[in-house]
Parts: sequence; structure tokens; C-alpha cells
Amino acid sequence: MFHVISMRLPARSAQRVALFVALSLTLVLAQITAAAAQPARPESFADLAERVSPAVVNITTTTTVAARLDGGPRLPEGSPFEDFFRDFFDGPQGPQGQRPNRPRRNQALGSGFVISEDGFIVTNNHVIEGADEIRIEFFSGLELEAELIGTDPATDIALLKVDHSAPLPHVPWGDAEAARVGDWVIAVGNPLGQGFSVSAGIISARGRALQGNFDDYIQTDAAINRGNSGGPLFNMAGEVIGVNTAILSPTGGSIGIGFAMSSTVATNVVAQLQEFGSTRRGWLGVRIQDLTDDMAEAIGLERAEGAMITDVMEGPSRDAGIQAGDVILRFDGGSVRDTRMLVRRVSDAGVGRDVEVVVYRGGEELTLSVTLGQRELAEAAGLSIPGQPEAAPAAPSTFLGMELQELTNTIRQELDLPPSTNGLVVRSVEEDSDAAERGIMAGDVITEANQQEVRTVADLQERADEARDAGRRSLLVLLRRDGEPRFVALGL
Repeated sequence: MFHVISMRLPARSAQRVALFVALSLTLVLAQITAAAAQPARPESFADLAERVSPAVVNITTTTTVAARLDGGPRLPEGSPFEDFFRDFFDGPQGPQGQRPNRPRRNQALGSGFVISEDGFIVTNNHVIEGADEIRIEFFSGLELEAELIGTDPATDIALLKVDHSAPLPHVPWGDAEAARVGDWVIAVGNPLGQGFSVSAGIISARGRALQGNFDDYIQTDAAINRGNSGGPLFNMAGEVIGVNTAILSPTGGSIGIGFAMSSTVATNVVAQLQEFGSTRRGWLGVRIQDLTDDMAEAIGLERAEGAMITDVMEGPSRDAGIQAGDVILRFDGGSVRDTRMLVRRVSDAGVGRDVEVVVYRGGEELTLSVTLGQRELAEAAGLSIPGQPEAAPAAPSTFLGMELQELTNTIRQELDLPPSTNGLVVRSVEEDSDAAERGIMAGDVITEANQQEVRTVADLQERADEARDAGRRSLLVLLRRDGEPRFVALGL
């Protein structure tokens, strides 16, 4: 006997099954769509390499170095044979016919790339630094002498120029800000003097800083070796998003950690070198430091973001009314996350421009207009801060775990301080105090507390009382050590 089993489901169960099927199909379709949107790993980089290689150049530099024959024996000063050997080795003609003090010519190799059909070439400053002659070899075998247009040691960028009767192959700049970690890139150059070479990898990280104020490096695992310096880092569209500059390696060879200065920085530098032959960076005329959570809490800021001003020098910021202790929150319409971001934005903003700067002062935001100066001129001038009235002397007092004394002319001379410096010198610090934990040392000079000038211990105590009354757990003090200012948040 056969039993007919109904396959019909109850209405509620059928609805659940239908919903489950619909959700499953939606998930599968979403995964297929996402996979299709992802750029697949290229089967080959050959087409890209073939397209960009004609614009990548080998650079050979020649430097004349004064040489002195130094092959003679080392003798103690005053030795009876000293004059004899000096005459023999350093006379008109050394042994085996060699002539001492004859200049020798050193050669070095690097890479670069052409950015315009009329022959402007970008490379690293360290590739051509000190060179007497710069020779460019193109992928086609063409060789031309290059003229140095300008350099920027701060970003290790240099701009060269060659002249040729025909338009030269060149490559466009790309947008480094649009590049993402994990994107494919290729590096093209002249590694170890072996000639044109291509290596591929991905962007490992962005926004790396090595040692400069203007650093914005792209990190890549594409092989970069000696001789690749100055060569281009390409995205998959054949656009230059970085200038290969450095590697991190214990051996001197590539271990997959290479750095290329981002096109965001390089394009601005190159434009200035092309127009002026040197950089012209904007200048605010302040010294700054990053905020800590304790510092932000001490002045009533919700987040430890912005750049705190520790010094205001003669120049644009002082003229605009910016003060030490202000925190720059926004510059020229953009938010400021930290000091590094501010330095880059100011330098890129241009010289002579009027920009709006939003600062946090005394619990309020103020908008000030600053006319930017030129950083290079300010550094050359060595601008200083004008003098202030002298503080009255007083006996040492102890407060917050520190023995403090008001500055006098004698103390200023003792600490080699400018006559204009006012504040409290730290004579000693209790070992188990918060001041010691925060790194305050004997010889430090406290000049401000809670963004107000202090000249006496009573001033400092008053600022601490005001902070407690406002419900704050820390007192923000500005101190100087060896002429360098920095803020410290002391627990109350």
C-alpha cells in the first residue's frame, strides 16, 4: 500500500521558508556583486610596465672629490723619520708615479621619471646632491645632460630639466589620497645599477612619517633597492602616486618595507621648484605640541585633538593675536587632528595668504585671521621673542611636590636664560610626586599655568585653585627646558 504524503506546508511555515530563501539569495547576490566590484589580481603587469617604462630614466651623477694620497705609514708625531716619509709620500710625486692631491671623480646611480614632454624630471635630492654632472639615460637608449632646477632636502625631492628636439615620453601624477592599503602598485627604476627593472607589490600602509616635519610616505612591499631612489611608484592606472625614497632593512637590501613620498607632498614641492627654483612654505610663527588626554581635561576640551601653542614668535601669529596656550582646532577651513597635520597644512597653504584659524582659549573658540609668512625667510632671519618686564625675586617655596623659586637676573644668568624670561624655576622635585612622574626636572622653568602667565608661586597656587573650583583634576603648566617649551598636566 502506498501512502500519499502531502508536501504542502502550513501557511506560517511556508512564509518562513520563503523568507529564508529570499534572504539566502540576497546574501549570495551581494557576495557575487562585491566580488565583481573588487579588482582581481592582474594576470600580468606587462602592459602597464610597457606603457610607463619610456618615461622612467636612469640617472648617473659625477662628483669631483679632492683626494690626498694617504698610503704611507702612520708615525708618531715628532718621530725622526716623520720628515723623511712626509717628503716621500706627500712630495711632488708619490710612489709608483702617483701624484697626491689629484682630484678623483666619483659616480653614483639613481632613478627618476619625466613629468612633462619638455623634459622636467623628478628624482630624490640625495641622488644628485653635490653632483658636478648629471646624465640622464632613457629607456630608448637616449642620453642627455640634465640641469638642476631646484631641490628640497626636507622632502628629499629634486627637479631636473633636459632639452631635446622632440617631445619626451612622460607620466602623469596620481592621487595618493585615493590610494588604499592593499592596492596594487609597481616600482620602476634602476636597482643596484642593473638597468631598468620593474617590481610589483601592494600598499602596506599610508601616512608614514620617518623623520621630517613634512613626511607623508606610502609604505609598500614592492621591492625597492639601492638605485631605485627617485624612481616612480605607479598605481594600476599608470599614474605616479609616490617617489621611491627609502627602505627599512638590516642588510641594505629589500625585505619588503619600502617608502615612497606621496604625490600629495611631491606635486606641491615640484610645482614650487618649477616656478621659483626653491620651496616657499607657509609660516605661522608658532611652536606647537600634541595634546594628551590629561592636558585636554585640564583646559576643558572634550577630545585631545588639535595643536597646542607653546610659543608665539615675532610674525604672523603674534600680529593676529594668537597666544601661547591656545589650541588650534581648525586651519583654513579644515580640522586639525595633531601637530603633524597642522605643519603640513600651513606649509601647503601658500605665502602671503589670509587664512582663518580657529583656536580654543579660556573655554571658548575664537576665529582669527592670519596672514601667512614664508618659512624659509623666517628660519634664515632667526626671529626671536621680544623682552618682557622683569619679575621680582622671592624665596623658594614648595608646591605640588616641587621646590620653586621666582626668576631673578642672577638665576637667569645661572640657567643661561634670555633676560626676557619670567616664571618659576624648579629647584628640586620630590621623588614620589606627580611632578616627578610627569618628567619635570630641576632646572625646568614654569612660565604658564592654565594658559595664563605665572611669575610667583602665588600665581601658580591661584591657577590651581581655579582648576579645582572648575572641577578639573589636572593643572596644565607650560615649562621650558634648554630653551624648548612643552606643556605638562599635573595632578591636583
